[in-house]
Formats: sequence, structure tokens, C-alpha cells
Amino acid sequence: MHFDFRYMLSLFAMPEFWRASLTVVELSALAWLIAAAAGFLLATARLSGWRTLSVFASVYIWLFRSLPLMVLIVFVYNLPQLLPHTGGVLSNPFNSALIALVLTETAYMAEIHRGALMSVAKGQYEAATALGIRWVGAQRLVIIPQALRIALPTLGNQFISCVKLTSLASAISLSELLLVGERLYAQNFLVMETLLACAIYYVLIVSLFTWLMQLGERHMNLAARKPGTLSDDETSALRRAQAAHPARVAVQQNARGAAPALLLNGVQKRYGEHLVLKGVDLDVKAGEVLSIIGPSGSGKTSLIRTVNALEWPDGGEIVLFGRAYLSARDRPGNRTVRHGVKHIGMVFQSFNLFPHRTILENVTLAPRYHRRGSRAELDARALTLLDKVGLLAHAHKYPHQLSGGQQQRVAIARALAMEPDVMLFDEPTSALDPELVDDVLNVIRDLANEGMTMVVVTHEMDFAMSVSNRIAFMEGGVVQLLASPDEIRRSPDAARVRRFIGIDDAPVRAVVAECAA
Repeated sequence: MHFDFRYMLSLFAMPEFWRASLTVVELSALAWLIAAAAGFLLATARLSGWRTLSVFASVYIWLFRSLPLMVLIVFVYNLPQLLPHTGGVLSNPFNSALIALVLTETAYMAEIHRGALMSVAKGQYEAATALGIRWVGAQRLVIIPQALRIALPTLGNQFISCVKLTSLASAISLSELLLVGERLYAQNFLVMETLLACAIYYVLIVSLFTWLMQLGERHMNLAARKPGTLSDDETSALRRAQAAHPARVAVQQNARGAAPALLLNGVQKRYGEHLVLKGVDLDVKAGEVLSIIGPSGSGKTSLIRTVNALEWPDGGEIVLFGRAYLSARDRPGNRTVRHGVKHIGMVFQSFNLFPHRTILENVTLAPRYHRRGSRAELDARALTLLDKVGLLAHAHKYPHQLSGGQQQRVAIARALAMEPDVMLFDEPTSALDPELVDDVLNVIRDLANEGMTMVVVTHEMDFAMSVSNRIAFMEGGVVQLLASPDEIRRSPDAARVRRFIGIDDAPVRAVVAECAA
């Protein structure tokens, strides 16, 4: 028997096949969209700290990944035999196939989303939290856009699987491509011609949606976006725009009376059985620059992260400008803590800029979320801050297009955009190449000269000794010494600190010996 090409080609003019193709597109697209949304919720539930939700999500994924789709389609279609009141919906083959396909695909989509969510760096969550953005806002503005970029290729592949799986709906007499083909070759026995035509229809559908997915991927590919550095004329135009919308960006002068900006009483932090902070007592005066130094593992980073509620204290309390702010007795995320966090800016060691947003959008994101002004006002304020840190010409670039030093200066501008009363710096130069360190330190030095209250965890000893009003030396989870740079240079009690910093101790010993004589 010869292959009848003429008959095979005639099938592409047959209305039944085009209607069946439309059914395939509708069924697969609806199932994919619903399962993608439901899968994200399921992935979030599985990653949540609520054990009941996590267990439910895990059981759902295990069950529906284990069941063959064919069995589930037939079961759903025949469910009215057990539940007669479902007959109005499930007696329709399209509805039954859609429900079965969604139940199965949701389980697979959940694992795709879970992998994508786990791929978003932890620092992105922390940066959003440090800006006072609550969980839902952080998911919407920061986490989900990044996770979608990660998951999109795999989600596209899952759509192709949905298209092919619609053929199983022929088992419940849904008029999709395979069933139409089966009915035809049952009449004329031209099996190969009919199946080849069906295959070409499937290839055309998959090719169309693959092309659409590729367009989406290209649109979301940040590496392909290459906005250049603004010219002098363009930066001048931005400055004129700022002048049209005057922006108040002066550093907060902390005019809140005589109360310390920060007061730590007996702060403790434990990781498992290891007590990292062993009752830290510390005060930071308004307008003061306090540097925290000490050997690795002494608890410096844990302390500064506890101040900003990124780590919850296991003991003690923290007072902000004379008002209760954070204590071990409080519940994480309560209103007092959320309000206090908005007054504390945080600059991280690893920058933690939002990679899917431009530099300007990074700076305006939190003020816009907190409704601190109109779009024009917030943009003008952000541009002024970027000009302040020497990055106005890069306003429309993305973080990956900047050097490490430039990214850290953007992080400083982002924190300042919230007009904080206190700025925290967690080793802001440790991730930078040596030649980039000075640019960041100069920005911090300028803030110190303007009267910003700052707590700086640093290994830059020369910077700490030249800029700080006082220096806290931590070792073994406690503050061993709190003194001014001059006291550290001269006091006999600061010998350990001088050895750590690398200051010659001989002159001090000579003065002590002379006084003793």
C-alpha cells in the first residue's frame, strides 16, 4: 500500500482538525496558566514555616506526581457516579480533562517554582526586610519577578508537555486531535497519513508557543539590556528635572532630645547550642559614628543584624531614641519592630541590590512602597542621592553593569532614600577589590561629616580610627572595650586592641613605666 500524500495534505483543510487544534490550545493553555498559579501557591506553602501547610503541600505533590494522568482523567470523568451533584460540570469531557490536567500539572509546577524560589539569594529577602517591606510586598516586588525569570524556561517546557498530554483526553471522548484522527482512520484505514497530519498539527502548535516563550525570555533577559552611561548633556537634563521637583535629602540630624540613638541592654543571640552574643551592653549617641571591630567569630555581624531585626534576640532589649523597639519578649514582625526598622538603614557586605531593577528603581522601590511621595518627587530625590554618591550618569543601568564599588554606593543611596535616623554598615568594603574601597569609604566619611548616626562593622582599621567617635572592640561575644580612638592609642587598658589594630604599643608602655617610676 502506497502512502497517500494528497489525502494527508487534504486534512489541513478539514474544519474538524482545526476545531480540534483549538480545543488542544484552549485545554493546554488553561491548564498551564491555572497550574502555574496554583503551583506557586503550593510551592510557597511547602517552603513556609507552618508545618501543617508544608506537610499538606508535600503530600499533594507526592500523590499527584504518582498517579497516571490517564487514570485521573477517567476517574474525574466518572466521579458523578459517586457524587451525582458534580454531573453538571464533570459530564462535560473538556471540564473533566481540564480538572485532571490541572491537578497533575500543579504538582509539577510546584516543584519548578520551589526550585526557582530557593534559587533567589537569601540576601534579597533580607534587603527587602531591611527596607521595611513586608512579606507580601517583598514577594510581589522582589522575589516573584526574580523567581519567574529563573523558572520561565522550565515552565515553557512544561507547557509543551501539557500540549502533548491533551491527547489522553481522547479516552473520555473529548474531540481533540488524536480522537478526530482515530475516527477518520477507523473509516478509511489510512492510519499513517492521518497520524502524520496529527503530528504536524501538534508540531505547529508547539512551535507557535515556543516562539512566544522565546519572546518572553528575551524580554526578561537582563543581560541583553545594555543602557549606556548617560552623557554630560543627559545628566545635566536630569539635574534640571531635579530642580523642577526639589528633593529633601539632607541627612537626618537626629534632633530627638538627649536619649541615645540606640541603647542595647544585655542582648543575647544563640544559634542552636552556641551562644554568639553573651549579653551585649552598648549605647550609640545621636550623631555619633561607632565602629565595631574584633576578630572573626566575635559576634560583630550577628550584633548589627540583631539591631535591624534580621536576627531575633534571645535575650535583652534594644531601645531606639528612648522608645522600646525590640526585645526577646516581642513577637517577630510586630508593629513596633516594623515601625522601628523604617528608621534604620542597612548596607550589606554583599550589596544585595535587586538585580531585576535599574539603579534608579532600586533607590525608589522602598519609598514608593511606603508611599513617601509622588513618583516625580521620589525620582527627583533618588536622582539627587545618586548624584551625591557620584552615580547619576548610571541611573538607568542594572546592578550587573556596575563595579562592586559602584554597587555598594547604590546600596548606600538606597538606604538613604528611606531617610533613616541610624545607618548600619556590615563590613561594607570586605567584598570589594582594594582599589574600590576608598570610593565607598569616602561616601561613608561624608555622611559622618554631615552628622549621620552610624554603626559600622569594619576591618578597615585606619578608617575606623580616623572617622569614629568611639570604637567597640568585640571578642568572645561581648564588648571588651568601648573607647575613643585617642583612648585606644594611649590607655594601658587598650593594649589588646592596639595589638589587634597593629599599633605599636612601645610608646604607651614607656609612658606607663615613666609614670610608675
